[in-house]
Amino acid sequence: MEKSVLARGKIRQFLLVILGIVIGLSAGTLILVGLDPSWLLNQPEGSSGSQPVIPEVNQAAPDFALTTLTGESVRLSELKGRVVAVNFWATWCGPCRLEMPLLQTYADRYPQDLTVLAVNDAEPIEKVQPYVDDLGLSFPILLDEKELVTRLYRVRGFPTTIFIDRDGKIRYQHLGLLMEDQLRGYLTELGIEE
Repeated sequence: MEKSVLARGKIRQFLLVILGIVIGLSAGTLILVGLDPSWLLNQPEGSSGSQPVIPEVNQAAPDFALTTLTGESVRLSELKGRVVAVNFWATWCGPCRLEMPLLQTYADRYPQDLTVLAVNDAEPIEKVQPYVDDLGLSFPILLDEKELVTRLYRVRGFPTTIFIDRDGKIRYQHLGLLMEDQLRGYLTELGIEE
């Protein structure tokens, strides 16, 4: 009888461990895709109409304006005629930190053709500025304090990079770490070649 109780205790312990793993994975998935699906119905401040703007590949990129670390306002629609890479990131995101130097290299390589806009996800300037200084970033770092642009573009994980062509249309959406061959491929397709 003692062995039977002991065996049941081990089975119960094993099942609790499995349950914990399942709950942990489920919670991680919910964090990655977003806990609150109601943001799909939100529109950025100042937009009109009852339907949300839903960005899609080969459609016009929804316009937005955000403030940089230096207090300047940047409006996406004012960059028509250039290829724009809108990179959504956060300081706590390891892959974001890995790809930032690559984005800087390409922004420096093609200053007449490519604009990188790094949209930070609702972090205080006190946290963002040291990160930017440490990596030596010079492209515009935009503060999305209320996550309006992050929601507008339906960002579900970091990093996410949206590539916008010279006509202001979304051409590619890349979720996850951007490798150099991928970045080069996107830019070549958008007419930026070495």
